[in-house]
Amino acid sequence: MTHFPRRNTLLAALVSCLLLPVPALAKPKLGEPAADFKAKTFAGEEVKLDDYKGQVLIINIWATWCGPCKREMPLLDAYYSIYAKNGLRVIAITTEDSAPNSALKPLQAILRFPLIRNFHGRYGPIDSAVPSNYVIDRAGVLRYAKAGAFGLDDLNTIIVPLLNEHPAEVVPPN
Repeated sequence: MTHFPRRNTLLAALVSCLLLPVPALAKPKLGEPAADFKAKTFAGEEVKLDDYKGQVLIINIWATWCGPCKREMPLLDAYYSIYAKNGLRVIAITTEDSAPNSALKPLQAILRFPLIRNFHGRYGPIDSAVPSNYVIDRAGVLRYAKAGAFGLDDLNTIIVPLLNEHPAEVVPPN
């Protein structure tokens, strides 16, 4: 029987590549430009990070079964209604193990900011916890990333200073 060392070496290399773990996408880092994303709102509008240029964006990751999320959602909605005119934007992304989109439509009907479906990007639950929140400033830099629900004091401490930073050009809301 003829021995084919090159073939065995190639096969061994191929098998070892298949067994290597696939690296997960790195989470966005504080102080660095925010990672891009693409998503679709319940209204069917496609959104991406560039759509929020010149605005302060909260990306909220939540689940319907999460008690702190249920308390945080009305606070985010009220806060958004007050500060939207100053450039605040909020998007809320439900986890995959949450309720189906059809069950979330009544909630979307009463919220003033969009619920997101079909999200593609590097933002997700921090340390596998919900709620998780990311805040991106007017210049597109990630300024906050933390697991845990916002309280009113948190929002005032984190968001108000960012809203007071005026960029050269603020993009009007859609």
